[in-house]
Amino acid sequence: MLTKNDLLKDKTLLQDRARASLVGHAIGDSFGDIARSPDYHFQYGITMDFSEKPAPGTDDTEFALLTAQTLIKAKGNLTDADVLESWRTHVLPLTELKRGGASEREAAANIRRGVLPPFSGIYNSHYMSDGAAMRVTPIGIACAGDPKRAAHLAGIEASISHSRDGLWGAQAVAVAIALAMAGASVEEIIQNAINVTPKDSWIRFTFEKAFSIIEEKKTLEDSWKSLHDALWTEYKAVSPEAVVSAFSIFKLTDGDFKRGIIYSGNFGRDADTISAIVGALSGAMSGIKSIPSVWVDKVRITTGVCLPFTKGIDLFDVASQLADLVK
Repeated sequence: MLTKNDLLKDKTLLQDRARASLVGHAIGDSFGDIARSPDYHFQYGITMDFSEKPAPGTDDTEFALLTAQTLIKAKGNLTDADVLESWRTHVLPLTELKRGGASEREAAANIRRGVLPPFSGIYNSHYMSDGAAMRVTPIGIACAGDPKRAAHLAGIEASISHSRDGLWGAQAVAVAIALAMAGASVEEIIQNAINVTPKDSWIRFTFEKAFSIIEEKKTLEDSWKSLHDALWTEYKAVSPEAVVSAFSIFKLTDGDFKRGIIYSGNFGRDADTISAIVGALSGAMSGIKSIPSVWVDKVRITTGVCLPFTKGIDLFDVASQLADLVK
């Protein structure tokens, strides 16, 4: 594994992995959103590709871009006030948060009534959703080789809308991407992500349950049904389900980008978030050459389906700015 200093000496490698992680996130978001649709299930059974350019994506990519913009504006020194200011600028003015997650809508409602972070995340009926985990990819990129800093910044960013398992899931993802950016192995990435979760937490319980299944079953095919049965929550997907599902697929596909996207996109339920996390991890670990160029072209320019300010943003430009924050 490379140190942060090694990465800083090789700007080309750092830029490449930053681009691959952010684009990988967007590919997973679009792929998973389409793969879980009834029309695609009926037409193809299993989805192997996704829509023509431009792929619309969901809130997963656009809230990640909100995080990126906040980080860039703060020059990497993120504070609660920075996050709140960004939300007041780009989220609160929207009378309808199209395709936005329940945790984000609830947080926005809290802030409008004067309930500010961290209470906007604590007093949130969806505090343990996977909404924060889907938007911290930029933090992992900006903290390449520095998992401790990644966990700290992810905790700040997530607290506006999440608490406990929702926040810990975000920290696990940010830590994992920071290590993937430094070329850590799949095993190192996963173990450090698990270690950032409290031992008595629900998400740690589901991590341990999922990886005991993988250890017993060995293969993706043999683990598939058992993982769904073990992780599924009755009402809606939450961080202990979706985040752990993503890391399970990352492990079972050994960080291979295309296989990871296909299997995570077809995992069901909150497949856009699951696949976005897998794409961000696999892209960060293996670089842009691991990603089909036709897929890159479909998502590189964003469409603004959830947050209007993101329309027309070039993900390569944002990734380069995030790479410049590594210090």
